[in-house]
Amino acid sequence: MSGICDGRVVIVTGAGRGIGREHALAFARAGAKVVVNDLGVSLQGEGGSQTPADEVVKEIQELGGEAVSNGSDVADFAQAGELVKTAIDAFGGLDVVVNNAGFVRDRMFVSTSEDEWDAIVRVHLKGHYAVASNACAYWRQRSKDGQAVDARIINTSSGAGLQGSIGQSAYSAAKGGIAALTLVQAAELGRYGITSNAIAPSARTRMTEEVFAEMMARPDEGFDAMHPGNVSPLVVWLGSPESRDVTGRIFEVAGGSISLADGWRTGPELDKGARWEPDEVGAAVHELLSKAEPPQKVYGT
Repeated sequence: MSGICDGRVVIVTGAGRGIGREHALAFARAGAKVVVNDLGVSLQGEGGSQTPADEVVKEIQELGGEAVSNGSDVADFAQAGELVKTAIDAFGGLDVVVNNAGFVRDRMFVSTSEDEWDAIVRVHLKGHYAVASNACAYWRQRSKDGQAVDARIINTSSGAGLQGSIGQSAYSAAKGGIAALTLVQAAELGRYGITSNAIAPSARTRMTEEVFAEMMARPDEGFDAMHPGNVSPLVVWLGSPESRDVTGRIFEVAGGSISLADGWRTGPELDKGARWEPDEVGAAVHELLSKAEPPQKVYGT
């Protein structure tokens, strides 16, 4: 098997099912050697099984590709280090980290418990940090040793993180944090030969099957716009050498559509040249709002 990622070594977290599984298979078809990481937990992050990761490895091997499975908890820093070590030991290096692992515990903000909040932020935000941090330590040392580094971090944000989503305050906060993390990684890591980009995918997975239930029930009309495999071609390209000049970008991808998320930008401004008085601020704020583009609606409103 060969393609635009021929010989690249790729870690895909949460690769036992859904979008992560599709990423792993797509990278293998493009010639990459893949570490399939998955805890095999439920949609709510409970339980665990090595079976989903092993099944994806078997699929890749049946395609003629190379893959190994890994059951590390991505949000445990030491285990994330073992995940990176698995790639290096199995394939002699590491070129790409695709941070995909996560689960949901949807709840309205006033009903969200501390444990639910911590669990979501841990797996999404800390999980992105822990794996990338261990990978970057490896890449930075190679760069300092004078070796060529052409590495990629591909993070997974969400429309919920970019615009917010009713009933998903913890998930939205974590995914928003991932978007900001991507920008900082891109700014800091380029000197070592590392790029960082993120995707905000929309596809049919365990997390979204209720949202897309109507689309799932429809008879096949040809192109399945909600198939999770539609997301993976962009991710594979971002993991390839061809993408080395693209960093600090967040792409929304759904079906056959790829769009560039524009992010927060400084908008209209009023400068008094002196300290504002409280009773002056209201008029100034309303003037600014009258000049600004209206914000995108929060999902679910």
